Amino acid sequence: MSASTLPPVAAIGLSLRLDDLSDPRIAALLEEHLADMRRVSPPESVHALDLERLKRPEVRFWTAWDASGELLGCGALKRLSGDHAELKSMRTATAARGRGVARAVLNRLLADARDQGVCRLSLETGPQDFFAPAHALYRSAGFEACGPFEGYVEDPYSLFMTRTL
Repeated sequence: MSASTLPPVAAIGLSLRLDDLSDPRIAALLEEHLADMRRVSPPESVHALDLERLKRPEVRFWTAWDASGELLGCGALKRLSGDHAELKSMRTATAARGRGVARAVLNRLLADARDQGVCRLSLETGPQDFFAPAHALYRSAGFEACGPFEGYVEDPYSLFMTRTL
C-alpha cells in the first residue's frame, strides 16, 4: 500500500507525545532528516539539530505515533528567549507523507508554544523546491517570511519565517 492510499491521520488514532528521544526509531527518523538536509544544502547551511542538541533543556520534542505504535513524525520547540521560540526538526516519516502528520505535529507545537507563554514562533528552512510542501504548510498556519533571527545570517540556502501567537 502506498502512502497515497493510506488513511489520513484523523482516521488512524494518531497520538502526539512529549518525548525523551530514547526510542531508537526516533534516532533513525532524525538521521533520515539530517541526511536529506545535507543532500540539499551545503554543510554551513544545515541548521538541523542532532539528537544530543534536541535533548537540551530549552528544547521540547514531540513525536507522532499511530495506534499500532509506528512513528509517523516529529517536531520540536527550541526556546530562544522568554517569549520567542524556534520550530525545529519537523519531519514526517516517508511512508506517512500526505496524510496530515505534519499538520497535526505543527498544531501540537503551536498549542505547546502558547501553553509555554511563547508569543513569537520562528523557523528556518530551505528555499529549494524540496521544501515546497513545508513552505505551504507554514504559510497556511500563518507564518510569513522574515529576516534572520537569533544568530542566523542571510544565506541563499535559508528561508526564515515567523508568526505571532
